[in-house]
Amino acid sequence: MFTERVVSGMRPTGALHLGHYHGALKNWVRLQSEHPCLFFVADWHALTTHYDSPDVIERNVWDMVVDWLAAGIDPQQSVLFIQSRVPEHAELHLLLSMSTPLGWLERVPTYKDQQEKLSDRDLATYGFLGYPLLQAADILMYRAAWVPVGEDQVPHIEITREIARRFNHLFGREPGFEDKAREAVKKLGSKRAKLYQELRTRYQEQGDETALEQGHELLELAQNLGMADRERLFGWLAGSRKIILAEPQALLTEASRMPGIDGQKMSKSYGNAIAMREAPESVTKKIRTMPTDPARVRRTDPGEPERCPVWQLHLVYSDNDTRDWVQKGCRSAGIGCLECKQPVIDAIIAEQQQFHERAQPYLDDPSLLRNIVADGCDKARKMAQETMRDVREAMGLAYD
Repeated sequence: MFTERVVSGMRPTGALHLGHYHGALKNWVRLQSEHPCLFFVADWHALTTHYDSPDVIERNVWDMVVDWLAAGIDPQQSVLFIQSRVPEHAELHLLLSMSTPLGWLERVPTYKDQQEKLSDRDLATYGFLGYPLLQAADILMYRAAWVPVGEDQVPHIEITREIARRFNHLFGREPGFEDKAREAVKKLGSKRAKLYQELRTRYQEQGDETALEQGHELLELAQNLGMADRERLFGWLAGSRKIILAEPQALLTEASRMPGIDGQKMSKSYGNAIAMREAPESVTKKIRTMPTDPARVRRTDPGEPERCPVWQLHLVYSDNDTRDWVQKGCRSAGIGCLECKQPVIDAIIAEQQQFHERAQPYLDDPSLLRNIVADGCDKARKMAQETMRDVREAMGLAYD
């Protein structure tokens, strides 16, 4: 039940830009070789803010998945699926809503922040208020151990943990739980049973997190435990009841340093983005027309790289030798701004070449893309059905 799964998703905003690649996708590519990964298109989440313009969502879904594949996400290693094609997400969202306090949702920092940023939209809807709960359902459905997020998203993982904890407390009740847990311990064998008890004591009496991790590993390796006994012992180890929904941990990702062509954070809404699969001539034009250090009015004027947006791109794309060349050449007026920009242009076009090559088969034959997603949806749904079976049983909804 408790695996090292990683779960993450993105709202379908259409073709992705280099900020998405350096901020998230590059990390996903690394994680898929280290953990079982599920990556999903959060199309229901897109409706929380764009419910009045659903016509763009379908096109955006497929554009985004192509970009994932172009970035190097491998469907042989990762499960790629669309949220709305796994209807169990909606059921778990509904069932969790029965026991989630309203105040928990209202205090999520991004709730008021997004209302202010998107003041042109009517966001006084239940869907917008409840999106952290839907996000929690997305994660808890797959009993994920890790969720890769930036620091600004950590509160969403914290509320997900609280929701799981409350659910387990309310519905993890089981007649004779402790007696059944003690019987399950005996199945570990005398040596492992003794170690389990020691780890349980260390965690519950001393709060030793290492003991909790070691206990989890012990139970994962216990081949002779059935699913129900394993769940009981996970719960008893942590001093709680039967664990039905696992509490995920935030896997902090390094903040993207990818600036837009104006030096601000790259964003479509700022009009400063370079798409992952942008045409080389368009990339060249955008970077050639980028603003530079205002002090360099003439070619012979010395400049300061730290004041120049192009320098921010060099920090992402250039090696140390090139950066030294820029620093010296700019400050001495030994190189012009167009000369300075050329290594960045070359590096971005070279990076994008692999994106274009990986994407082309799916552009030539869209059925390949549909098949990958259909297969991913099937795999995700089987996992989701297992979770919902346990959730329904815990909530007394498993009657025939």
